[in-house]
Order: sequence, then C-alpha cells, then structure tokens
Amino acid sequence: MKIIFSRKGFDAGTGKVPSPIFESGEFCSLPILEQAEYVGCRRFSELRFGEHALGQVVHDLTRGKIQPDAPVHLDPDLHAPSVSRQAGWKPVFGQAGAAEGHLQKQGVGEGDIFLFYGWFRRVMLRNRRYCYIPDAPDVHVLFGWLQIERRIPLTQRECIPQWAQEHSHAQRDQQHHYDSIYIAADSLRLPGCVTALPGAGIFRRFCPSLCLTEMEPYVSRRYWRMPKWMYPGEGKQALTYHEDRGWWTLREDGVLLKTVGRGQEFVLDCDEYPEAVAWVADLLSNHT
Repeated sequence: MKIIFSRKGFDAGTGKVPSPIFESGEFCSLPILEQAEYVGCRRFSELRFGEHALGQVVHDLTRGKIQPDAPVHLDPDLHAPSVSRQAGWKPVFGQAGAAEGHLQKQGVGEGDIFLFYGWFRRVMLRNRRYCYIPDAPDVHVLFGWLQIERRIPLTQRECIPQWAQEHSHAQRDQQHHYDSIYIAADSLRLPGCVTALPGAGIFRRFCPSLCLTEMEPYVSRRYWRMPKWMYPGEGKQALTYHEDRGWWTLREDGVLLKTVGRGQEFVLDCDEYPEAVAWVADLLSNHT
C-alpha cells in the first residue's frame, strides 16, 4: 500500500487565500476555480458546508475577487451533502499532467490512500462577514482521504460511471497525456487492520493532530512535524520529492520536515515504512 499526501484547494497561486477554520472548529477546503467552464459546471453559490454557504465564504475571504457565481472545480469531491447528487454517487478525485504522471510513475493504484491537505487559517464571522482572525497562523492541515477502488484514464471515457460524468475531469476535453479519475472504495481496507470506516470522506472538525505544520516553534506552514518512523534512514526511499536528507531533522519527539514548494502529490511506500498503516488507521479512526 502507498500513502499519497495530496495538496488541494486554495493556495498562494490559485485562490490566493487560505481555506477557513470556522469558530465552531469545523473546517473545509475551498476548491479552486474551474478554468475550462462547461455546461452544468458547479458554482460556489451551490456549495454548502453545514450552515456555511461557500459562495459567501469565498466572496468575503477574497474581498470580492471571487464572486459566488464563479465556476468551481469540485475536486476532490468527497462530501455528499455539498451539492445534489445522482443515484449511486461515490467520492471521486481527478488528476492530470505532471502530477498524474508522477502518480503513475510511482505505481499508485487500487488500495492506495490519498490523504488530502491544504492551506488553512482561522476565521470569524463579524458583522455578517467572514474574515481572518488577526495573527492566526497559516497552517497545512489534513482535511480528507480517499482509498482507491479503481483508476479510470480519460482515454477510457466509456468506463466512467454515469454518476461520475458530472465531474470536471470527465466533462472537459483531455488536455494532457496523463489525465485520470480515481473512484473511492466503498469501505476502508488496511493490511492487518479491521475498520468500519468508509473508503473516503472528510474530517469535519479541526484537531491539532490533523495539523501537519510544526507549531512549537512555528516557522511557516511548510515545516511539518511527522512521526519519528518517517525519517528516511539508510537504504530507505524517502517521501517523494523529499529525497534530500538535508530537509529532514530527526528529533527526540519526531521528525521535522521542510517540505518542498513544488509538487502536488508526495508518495510514501508502506513497504518501506510499515508503521504507516497503523498511523493511518489511528488517524482516520480518531477523526471520523
């Protein structure tokens, strides 16, 4: 099994503001704008997260630069109540270009698990407008997961289920040599572990253990505190894109990793790090 740390949602290049951690402790990833608008394309105004209308959230946090009626690239699509669904819907994720090429090069496929993370910051509602809490830190936080049931390349569009035809990757012309959608498993299956968890979903409420960023001391969101077993010792393949041992600092309480600024998909092979299986099981069991 492989674990993929997958960066999604608003970032410094797309959206240009962090996704919100609400005062209630709930948090959600803001999906990026759809660049290739199509008939039936979703709008931010259609999306909801609990009591929060994401059209207003994105308008307020971007100070009007993104309007509620802007087209949205709802990907990964993990949360059933976000919008109306066709019968048979399951969580789904699409990837293309160099990032998809990297996944295929690493042999990512059935049974492997995406752990989705993004850029977040605490917000508050004041005078009926959402705004960031002054001096709240920018952090990288895990917000969802998806275990792969199957990968469908866009060269095999006839294999895409009817309920998945609304997904952005299924709607657009194939723009890259590498372009695929990933369908979620119905239930989570981990080697040597018994779970009753779904194959994909979101973490609804923020918890410090979902925060990847090192907070003591805080430097920037790019510095992650990871379990000690993840240190790439002699002969071990490191988390992809992080092969330089200079980015890893082994400490008494774990590992400090300075993450790279490039790349969307960082792959960890559990054959090299068997402790990762129990770590994922505990993570999902404690936060779903």
